[in-house]
Amino acid sequence: MSNTLLLGPDAQRFLRHLQQDERDRIVQRLRRLIVQPIPSDAKFVERHEGDRVFRYRIGPYRAIYKIKDHTILVSRIDRRDHVYDRKP
Repeated sequence: MSNTLLLGPDAQRFLRHLQQDERDRIVQRLRRLIVQPIPSDAKFVERHEGDRVFRYRIGPYRAIYKIKDHTILVSRIDRRDHVYDRKP
């Protein structure tokens, strides 16, 4: 069974405000999660509502995501210095 990648509202909003080339680069990296949900450069951050939450580094940006069944939910994308300001 293959994985599904979903972007939460905050992640979608952040991507909308980026220039097209930056947006494409981030989306390309996020699509890699479909094949390998926990790549070697992803770090476990915490547990939230029983699910493991990971941080994925994409240049100066960070994506916060969790895996539930075969769904990868990216809850936030932001610059490194802002992404940890709020909980998932």
